[in-house]
Amino acid sequence: MRVPRALKYLLILIASLVALLVLAATFVNRSVEARLKKTYDVPVEPIEVPSDPAAIERGRHLVSTILFCQECHGEDLAGKTQFNDPLSGTVSAKNLTAGAGGIGGEFSDSDWVRAIRHGVNQEGRPLITMPSNSFYYIGDADLGALIAYLKSLPPVDNELPKRDLGLFYQLTILSNSSLIPAEVIDHQAPRPPTPEPGVNAQYGKYLTTACTICHGADLTGRSAAGAGLDLTGAGDLAEWNEADFIRAVRTGVRPRGADLNPSLMPWKRVGKLTDEELRAIWLYLQTLQ
Repeated sequence: MRVPRALKYLLILIASLVALLVLAATFVNRSVEARLKKTYDVPVEPIEVPSDPAAIERGRHLVSTILFCQECHGEDLAGKTQFNDPLSGTVSAKNLTAGAGGIGGEFSDSDWVRAIRHGVNQEGRPLITMPSNSFYYIGDADLGALIAYLKSLPPVDNELPKRDLGLFYQLTILSNSSLIPAEVIDHQAPRPPTPEPGVNAQYGKYLTTACTICHGADLTGRSAAGAGLDLTGAGDLAEWNEADFIRAVRTGVRPRGADLNPSLMPWKRVGKLTDEELRAIWLYLQTLQ
């Protein structure tokens, strides 16, 4: 039976489109894989990692409040799978303990610094979805305390599935270079001196380092669905006072409008900051125009 000419052309068109899609998917895959196989010879500064209880408690405080490590690595920091589906693939946040499947037992102090501050693994290859571009400016003392706390974690056995990026997530990486932080970090950039803790705007700015992950580098918010809101004078906070701000991050209740969604804004973690730390953050936010 003779195939109608119109149907023949339609089949050719469909075949051509499928071929183009396959070529495009192959290009995306190879481009992303090439970036993930790149090695970085980053300078790893010697960091003093203390072992005293006060330093470990400082590290625990940072982890459980403003660094949001548990949002990705789980409450016990034994890692968890971020997503596992055909389109996005499989991506897990590492088990940070010394248990089976964890990196805590094999990481040196330099490895911790390289991963947290530079977004690079032991082999010099870039990590993904690790917000090192925000963590780069954590002061040496706080970074040492953070590592001290991570090294003190009780071992938890948790074997996580191997990373396998799907096409959708590969496309996301192509459109958002910050998902490979080693590419956007100026690894030679000097870090400004860490301000002394106190109720002042300078220390408040320091404490908002990780807030930039969702609210943007200038805290003016992001346009993506579920992203952080504008925290400057142009946003909702323009009508708040200090008491409103502290109440919101402690209880999730805003003075006006809907309450804060804990799945988007981890106020239960931020609310564990001390009154002095929250007041310092508020003072800093008041300086943003």
